[in-house]
Amino acid sequence: MIEWRDGEPYSTVYQDVYFSRESGPDETRHVFLQHNQLRECWLAMHAQPHQENTDAAMQNQARHFTIAETGFGTGLNLLCAWQLWEETAPHDARLHFISTEKHPLSLADMQQAWASWPEFSRYSAELLAHYQWLAPGMHRLSLANGRVVLTLLIGDVADTLPTLRATVDAWFLDGFAPSRNPEMWQAPLFTQMARLSHAETTFATFTSAGIVKRGLQAAGFVVRKVPGYGRKREMLAGHFGGKPLEQSTGESVNQATAQDATASVAISGSASTAGQSHSAPVRPAPPSTGKAIVIGGGIAGCATSHALAQRGWQVTLIERHPQIAEAASGNPLGVLYPRLAGQDIILSRLAQHGFLHSLRLLQQLQLSAADHARCGLLQLAYDTRERERCLAIAARDLPPDLVQWLSSAEASALAGQAVAQDALYFPAGGWVHPPAFCRALLNHANIRQRMSAEAMTIQHQHGEWLVMGADGLLETAPVLVIAAATDTARFELTAHLPLQNVRGQITMLPAAATNLPLNTIVCSDGYISPAVQGRHCLGATFDAEDADTSVKAQDHASNLAMLARTLPAMHASLPPLDLDALEGRTAFRAATPDYLPMAGPILDAAALQAQPPRHTANPADLPWLPGLYVNTGHGSKGLINAPLCAEMLASAIADEPAPVDSKLLAALDPNRFLLRSMGLKRLVLGLAAYPS
Repeated sequence: MIEWRDGEPYSTVYQDVYFSRESGPDETRHVFLQHNQLRECWLAMHAQPHQENTDAAMQNQARHFTIAETGFGTGLNLLCAWQLWEETAPHDARLHFISTEKHPLSLADMQQAWASWPEFSRYSAELLAHYQWLAPGMHRLSLANGRVVLTLLIGDVADTLPTLRATVDAWFLDGFAPSRNPEMWQAPLFTQMARLSHAETTFATFTSAGIVKRGLQAAGFVVRKVPGYGRKREMLAGHFGGKPLEQSTGESVNQATAQDATASVAISGSASTAGQSHSAPVRPAPPSTGKAIVIGGGIAGCATSHALAQRGWQVTLIERHPQIAEAASGNPLGVLYPRLAGQDIILSRLAQHGFLHSLRLLQQLQLSAADHARCGLLQLAYDTRERERCLAIAARDLPPDLVQWLSSAEASALAGQAVAQDALYFPAGGWVHPPAFCRALLNHANIRQRMSAEAMTIQHQHGEWLVMGADGLLETAPVLVIAAATDTARFELTAHLPLQNVRGQITMLPAAATNLPLNTIVCSDGYISPAVQGRHCLGATFDAEDADTSVKAQDHASNLAMLARTLPAMHASLPPLDLDALEGRTAFRAATPDYLPMAGPILDAAALQAQPPRHTANPADLPWLPGLYVNTGHGSKGLINAPLCAEMLASAIADEPAPVDSKLLAALDPNRFLLRSMGLKRLVLGLAAYPS
């Protein structure tokens, strides 16, 4: 997509340079930083006192600022903003930088571009380490130990921006000039900008083109011409004035976005219904307290605690067992693998986003080689149907560092032993020791653990959730997240959630039993891991009817039969095995009827059923239980789904931009089953964001 001309990147698609020939950083500082008044704004954050609270521990609640950019390009604008943020913003504040990019540069081109700016070497080195796996969709990259958060929207801005749920404080209108890229500079862009803006939102852009000025004004922005940078005489800057928004077709902004959701609720809690004019909401204040309770010490609960703690929240994790990760999250090995589809359906999108989020999270946590390895993973095209699925995935033009199609010979070379089928190869796939993952997630000063403490009941009084145990009160907080697998439905207010236990058994096969080494994870209708601490892990069975907790010889036989189908040579090399003597582990996963997890706020089911709403109701007006959330129903995909769902919840609770698109938010909403049972299927689409 680019050529290098005199050391500068030039787009062959748009016939334009990526940054100013005079000085790219200086132009960015003039156009975007200066004319959004970011230095003044961020310095002023030091004078903004936290909201008063008698509990000193609650004063850690972080503030945040959100920039949205059209056109990530070389990342220069991010580097400049990051540098200024570090110089001027409070140490406990978080910068969210959201950027769209239709044609992401290769890693090699990014490295070459950043080599031009040695002043940013410290920032670009960290960004380089995260710049990978850029498949279409949303990507959240945590930088500077969470102080700077980059959300990359890979795809056409006309497709990605309408699915964004955020409150934007400043806009960087970059991208190529309107004359070079007219498709971007259209009314839908300005309409979406208005949807995501508030009364104090500013914008700046290098261009002074009339089409841009008129489009912004029509969308409700106050626009002024100001001196440009270098040889550019003028540019545009201004703020959102909140005038009524009308597209050229006469549709209101809310009618235009209704394709994405029947009703749209901004993540800040402000809302509007179709047909009404749009007025600029006031910038929402940060939550007044940063104290939360999480029930459940598995992957979901630990990831949720970590995501909140990273935002400055004081978290108490309550677990009924003496140790964390003693239920399904206690398996000795878990596989990191996304089950993709040939099309961009919700299940596949969740698998892709969850997989990449978990990889990035593990990269930050830096587990030891004994607890985590990216050994690669092969998904065999083991029958006709699976081969069709794999070929369809290979045809999706996904980046090769995410997935590749290999012949059986190529797959065999990677596996280290004969593989009879062609396969999809996931270079970053691998395994993790779930208990070690959980321990790393909880290794945070803001997290307090209460072990051997079983939550029996929950009550809401005077804005606080009270969690009661057998001996009385365990903890109080304004926010409560239940992440207790099927036990989530034991509480009266969440009893309507349709959760089912599914039994699974793994088999631990001694590596000494075979003389055939295995280098990668190999999947068919089950999986086989490389030898970890002297054992291969085989699994796992799937039985929704069996409640037996014991390890069964017949399930060992089932796992070994899977091995025979998948790696027949390895199976043939095994000596006779005593199935009763084989080591294994049984655990129960929490599943939902549609195989999607449940992550989000909870409606008061009794109040909803007592007074059923219309299907056109505004979701913000439904009877929400304030501050009550769940993160559950992950089935066998907890390692890749639960951390992403935790990030979704923490972003909503802290009033930060969502890490996934609005359709995925709605698809995972835990109230979807209740609303559908009441004939309110259309209203489910409106649950595209969380109430405040």
